[in-house]
Amino acid sequence: MHLIAHVQRAMIAYFAGDVRRINHFIKVYGFAKAIGKLEGLDAGTQQVLEIAALTHDIGIKNSERLYGSASGAHQQVEGPPEAEKLLFALNVDEAVIAQVCWLIAHHHTYQDIRGLDYRILVEADFLVNIDEDSLAWPAVQTIEREIFATDTGKKFLHALFDPDAVNAEQQTP
Repeated sequence: MHLIAHVQRAMIAYFAGDVRRINHFIKVYGFAKAIGKLEGLDAGTQQVLEIAALTHDIGIKNSERLYGSASGAHQQVEGPPEAEKLLFALNVDEAVIAQVCWLIAHHHTYQDIRGLDYRILVEADFLVNIDEDSLAWPAVQTIEREIFATDTGKKFLHALFDPDAVNAEQQTP
């Protein structure tokens, strides 16, 4: 069974009609998958990371419905029960569901980040949010200092947003 593809299909159905949110979790998934592979995660941790990347914002719909807000704090509360239902219906292992739900419940908490799956999920989400929020390079530099720790995440950050790196690449014949 292609579990990740089934999770992706279920999440697209969950957010049907909300192209912006679907595109967001697909982009986070892409960065998380690549960072995890390049940082050498073991297969089990990589699977948890990829599922968490696809489902990390699943709490948005209930947050907006219940609180009129998509705040990170509300998502961290509303997300795990929704993810648990979705993943249980796909027969995902209970230990995987538990770790994915823990990551969802913490993906907007940036102090004391422990575990490479947690670190990479946060970095991947920031890579996408920086672009979606059109942040200026000085703000990106602050985020890098405060959040980014993996070599791969930093390389992606610079390749995407560092004006010096972008200008150097454009001048190469």
